[in-house]
Parts: sequence; structure tokens; C-alpha cells
Amino acid sequence: MTDVTSDRRRGARRWAIDLRPLRVPAYRRVWTGNAIAMFGFQFTAVAVPVEMFDLTGGSLWVGLLGIAGFVPLLIFGLWGGAVADARDRRRVLLVGGCVLWASTLGLLVQSLAGARSPLLLLLLVGLQSTAFAITSPARSAILPRLVPAELVPAATTLNFTTFTAAAVFGPLAAGLIFAAWQVGVALPIAYAADALLFTASLWATLRLPAMPPAPDPDGGVRKAGFASIIDGFRYLATTRVLLLSFAIDLIAMILAMPRALFPELAQERFGGASAVGWLYSSIAIGAMLGGLTSGWIGRVRRQGLALTVAVVGWGVAIALAGLAGQLWVAVVLLGVAGAADLVSATLRQSMLLVYAPDRMRGRLQGVNTVVVAGGPRLGDLRAGAMAAGFGTGFAMVGGGLAAAVLAVLLVVAFPALLRYRSTTPAEERR
Repeated sequence: MTDVTSDRRRGARRWAIDLRPLRVPAYRRVWTGNAIAMFGFQFTAVAVPVEMFDLTGGSLWVGLLGIAGFVPLLIFGLWGGAVADARDRRRVLLVGGCVLWASTLGLLVQSLAGARSPLLLLLLVGLQSTAFAITSPARSAILPRLVPAELVPAATTLNFTTFTAAAVFGPLAAGLIFAAWQVGVALPIAYAADALLFTASLWATLRLPAMPPAPDPDGGVRKAGFASIIDGFRYLATTRVLLLSFAIDLIAMILAMPRALFPELAQERFGGASAVGWLYSSIAIGAMLGGLTSGWIGRVRRQGLALTVAVVGWGVAIALAGLAGQLWVAVVLLGVAGAADLVSATLRQSMLLVYAPDRMRGRLQGVNTVVVAGGPRLGDLRAGAMAAGFGTGFAMVGGGLAAAVLAVLLVVAFPALLRYRSTTPAEERR
């Protein structure tokens, strides 16, 4: 009986999420502050598209929010990565965090003032995206300085899982707000909650030690300029697997991201405002459940194959969700897509953080910011435009199937990703 119990416990540990990074105090503070801030951000993530749809009555304008977010990411994401490699990363996080906080306060003020301006909403989203683009590379690049190298995959998975958990409960809470009050009252409540909770992230950043840039091998002084960005691309170009991992993620996000369709789906197919929170939470629910059972990810050696399977699964699940006629069916299928996305995101981020030298991590994370955050915003535009021309069902089904097919074609044409294996056996990373 004792042996059976022991075997069950070992089996549970093999599947359960690895919590060892939380034993490191600096990481624990950053994790706590970012998790609280991410929960608050979900209020804004729901409120902005709801406000835009309320102002304009069309999903195309909601899709334009994706462009307003993508352009700053494209311009400032790469530069933010160069800054993270050339400046104290703690200071970069503090300055960018203050700008991000100010943009949220701007959303609050315009909602209280009754500005009702789609252009102002686009402008504030652009400012918010600019601040995110500057801080995101530094936030990701500090992880290997907070935990030992062998805990980086576990800490990466823990970050994704915690943030997706916040993305589950945040939209659900926002949905309750929009179900309880009219839009004009609910909007400032949502924006105010985000602004208040973001202070936890600022507190955690203030508690970090100084994080000056790592020295160049030649002893030179690194500058956050165009030459530094080009140097990062040169390094990236030498690793075909990383390039393919970025490409397959862009395919998944641009062709199959469905979130710009959620306000219209909630109103026309699933019964109104209360459904929008479930739709925005569904992908995160799946990612959270996938993360809680993610102990196996660190033992995967054929990481390229696992990444490809996850992307194909994402596309197929999105396509099936586009056919769903009941809310619970759509939520389940979108949850499956979210679990697949958690796997692909964890594998990509671990590859970047473990195998890139510290002096290059900021710039590579800058590219990652453009791809990971910019891709879904282009996906918003694609989804909104397709829905305006052909309907929401076609936008989801066609986009999901196209993403799955193109992902397969990519790895067949360039098999380096399929052949890629983790260079360190799982047993040696324990």
C-alpha cells in the first residue's frame, strides 16, 4: 500500500507544475506583482474592445485596435530590446511601467469625461502598447538573473500559467461588471481597477536590485541604437530553429486569433454581455489548466515536433469553435486552443532564454515581443476584416484551418524545426 501511494505521488509530481522557482525571494516578488497587475490588465483588455464596439457598432473598428497596438510594438519592441541590453533593466522597467500606468489612467479619464472618440481610444491603446514594447524585453530578459539556469523552463511555465490564470478570472470579473451595469458605468470601473492593481507591479520592480548590462566580449560600450538591433538580427539569423519558431507562431496568431470577434459573437450568437467574459476567458482557462499539468513539458526532448503539434492543435480547435452553436461548446474548444498555446509559448520562450547569452537576451526578447504581441494584433485586424466581409463564423473556421495547414507546410518545407531536440537531456536538468 505504501509503495502504491509513493508511486502515485511520484506520478503526480511528474505532471504537476514545478513550483521550485517560488523559493527564490526576488523571483517570488516579481511573480506576485506581475500576477496582480496582469489580473488588473484583463479588465482593460475586455473594456477597450467593448467600448469600441459600443461606439462604432462594428467588428472592423475593434480589429483596428490591433493595428493601434501593433505599430508601436513594431517600432519600439526592437528598440526596447536593445535598450534592455544597454541599460539597467530595473530602470527600464520602472520608466516604462510609469508610462503604462499613465495610459491606463488616460483610458479612465476619457471614459469618465464621456469623450466617445474612437480615435482617442486608438491613440491611448497605441501609447499603452508603446510602454509594453519597451518593458517587455527587459521583463523577460531578467528571468535568468533571478533563478538558476536549470529552473528557467519551470519559471517560464509558471509565469505563463499564472498570467493565464489571471486572464481567466480577470475577464470573468469584467464580464460580471458589464452584466451588472450599463456600459457607460462599467467602463470607468474596469479602467480604475486596472490602474489600482498595476501598482503591485511597480512595487515589485522597485524591490529589484540594480541590473546593469552584461559586458561585450570585446570590452566595448554597447549603445541602444540601430547597429545594436542589427547585431541582434545577425545573431538570430544564425539559428534557423529560432527563426522557424517565430514564423510558425506568426502563422498561428495572424490567421487564427479570434478575440476581435468576441463582442459580436456574444451579442449575436450567445445572448449578450454576460457571454463576453466567458469568451475572453476561455483561451486562458485552457492555458491555465494546461499549465497546472505541465510537469511533462520540461522532459520533452523533441521540442520542435511538440511545438508544431501544438500550433496545429491551436488552429483546428479555433476552427471547430467557429462552428459551435452553444456557449459552453465554444468555451471548451477555445480552452483546448489555449492549452495548445501554453505548450508552444513555453517551448519557444525556454529556447530563447536558455541558449542565448545574457548580452543578447534583451534584443532577442525584443524580436519575441514583436512576434508574440504583434502577431495577435495583426490577427485582430484579419479577424475583424474577414468578419465584416464574410461573417464571424467564416472568420474563425477559415482562419483556424488555414493556420493548421500552413504550419504543416512550413515544417515540411523547412524540417529543421521538426528535427530539433533539446540539447540537454531531461535527467541532467533536474
